Amino acid sequence: MDRLVESTLKHGLIPPVVMEFPGITAGGGFAGTGGESSSFKYGYFNEIVDSVEMVLGNGDIITASDKENPDLFHGASGAVGSLGITTLLEIQLMQAKQYVKVTYYPTRSIPEAIAKIRAEIENPELDYVDGILYSKEHGVVVTGCLTDDIPDSAQVQRFSDADDPWYYLHVKEKTLGSLQPIAEYIPLSEYLFRYDRGGFWVGASAFEYFKFPFNHFTRRFLDDFLHTRMLYRALHASEQSRNYIVQDLALPFSTAEKFIDYTVDSFGIWPLWLCPLRQSRLPTLHPHFPETEADGQTLKPMLNVGLWGFGPAQHDKFVAKNLELERKLREFRGMKWLYAHTYYEEDEFWDLFDRRWYDGLRRKYKAESLPSVWHKVKVDPNAQKQAIDGSWGSWALQFWPLGGLWGIRKAIESGEYLTARNSTWKRRDGFSSSR
Repeated sequence: MDRLVESTLKHGLIPPVVMEFPGITAGGGFAGTGGESSSFKYGYFNEIVDSVEMVLGNGDIITASDKENPDLFHGASGAVGSLGITTLLEIQLMQAKQYVKVTYYPTRSIPEAIAKIRAEIENPELDYVDGILYSKEHGVVVTGCLTDDIPDSAQVQRFSDADDPWYYLHVKEKTLGSLQPIAEYIPLSEYLFRYDRGGFWVGASAFEYFKFPFNHFTRRFLDDFLHTRMLYRALHASEQSRNYIVQDLALPFSTAEKFIDYTVDSFGIWPLWLCPLRQSRLPTLHPHFPETEADGQTLKPMLNVGLWGFGPAQHDKFVAKNLELERKLREFRGMKWLYAHTYYEEDEFWDLFDRRWYDGLRRKYKAESLPSVWHKVKVDPNAQKQAIDGSWGSWALQFWPLGGLWGIRKAIESGEYLTARNSTWKRRDGFSSSR
């Protein structure tokens, strides 16, 4: 994403939906589910894609768009590559501006935060809406408007430099004792990738794991390790992801409060990310809920809850907790994004999606030799456990701090820290920060 934004900003343009982690690819956003703070307005990332080139299961190369192979174009979004491999995308761009004027609205309860988001997404003047819940009593709804004009007295806030604050900590500090809205101006690219340092708040878990002090000095000293590319490289290499909850869960607004109450009681994970989503038309492999507005046609928006934090360390308990989460999500009529640990049995999975539609696309576009979407996302707990028990290396990584140290080593070897260091979107003399 960062390379794409760097290229388009040279022409004063940006994609309407930008995934907030710089290392997520455009192809990944199309084949997966990419919902961000502008998705209340534009929908998932695939909604800003005009056409794709795909390699089918039989080797044919075709183009898909709303006019050419439209059924494949719609079905391949969210299908995680199970209908073919995307090799080229044509995407929409819009006029960029210098800054995003953000307004932080402090909230003092979960229902207040949900209601505030639901109200704000009706405002056509807004370009971005999301929220952070720090606790039951402290939440913040954040709205954003693109602008080239800022008051002479306004302070410009940035988040990309090692000396800058982490975004979520900055918002927490700004709003902790306030009941009134607080506005500030953020350079556009800094806003788009505001969660890069710290990976939302996943980076704080690394300090917790190593029992290392978590303060401005230590975050500054270890900054190279605390950008999303390095964090997730280390998380997977360390195999700590096998007991780390990373789930995005989309629900109707009407059930979101009760679901959040459940996650708080059952997982105790804070903060939580709230992101309103405009639904894709049905059928789809994205999270969906078939309830319409009064016009009988427009699908109602959904609210995504980002649940990211440590789960049970013991494998069987971790799996049981994820199964419980999936049951509760269905009870509250929600759906998970398919990038995460997914434990549904095949029949359970296809209760959520239109299998006849999907299988028809697989037959038509010669994809039956490829793994199905269920086969690609399904976690097999027994095979996972056997892999851990059968590998000396995987067994050893369970013991503190071996897993974490191995993850750091592999992250350093990847050289991903150099990508963050050399990113031009952070330049303070370029388009995104000039006044």
